[in-house]
Amino acid sequence: MSMTTVNTKRYKEVMKKKENRMRTMMMMMTAASLVVGAEEQEKIPIMIQYPKQVRYLDPGDPKGVPNLELPREGKPRPPIMVPVGCDKLLSLNCKVTSSDPYPVRGELSFITDGNKEQCNKMYPDDTPRYWTAYPDEASVELASGTQWVQIDLGKEREIYGVCVWHFFGRFTVYHDVICQISNDPDFIDEVVTVFNNDHDNSSRQGVGKDKAYIETHEGCPIAVDGVKGRYVRFYSRGNIRNDKNHYIEIEVYGKGD
Repeated sequence: MSMTTVNTKRYKEVMKKKENRMRTMMMMMTAASLVVGAEEQEKIPIMIQYPKQVRYLDPGDPKGVPNLELPREGKPRPPIMVPVGCDKLLSLNCKVTSSDPYPVRGELSFITDGNKEQCNKMYPDDTPRYWTAYPDEASVELASGTQWVQIDLGKEREIYGVCVWHFFGRFTVYHDVICQISNDPDFIDEVVTVFNNDHDNSSRQGVGKDKAYIETHEGCPIAVDGVKGRYVRFYSRGNIRNDKNHYIEIEVYGKGD
């Protein structure tokens, strides 16, 4: 056998091996893309149960509120899409603590009791030209200034969504709405901020880039990318009508047991 014949044979063998390797790599890449595509398709919306919509009888004026999102004009907020099995309500009846342990009105347990409905009873407040729906059985009112409420989920959880409802019976905007997650009950170590619309760091948790928003029955749904933690804390610093802080409900969603 000549040297030329041997070299030609080896060349063909080498090229065949390269072709096989390329074919294998292409198959692996195709399989990986199919897996990614399947994972993307296996997303489901968190089915948040919204309370009844309240019609404002005393339209407010948000002029002067920095970084305010545009009015949605009845357009629903987009759903929070999460992996299958990560849409479970984790916070129902969980323990709630606060920087104001003795609320001006209501009980801290109201914040996770599942009751989001505003009271249907209507009566005039201390300004006769206004009428308001007053949530006697659903809301918690905290002292003025920056205050926080904190939910203990009982153990570390993988969190994919949070929704907070402040008082929405009147047209209003709450200041410095901040949401943080941590395994540290004192929120000193390993704190993850998932929402912050404090534009000037007036609540001392850092400058936030999220938009301020007008309160509605939809609350403020926040997408969370699988952050792990046991405690969820919300801050606020009064609202455009007064310096008090109000909460109707907070819900935390994530991976079930």
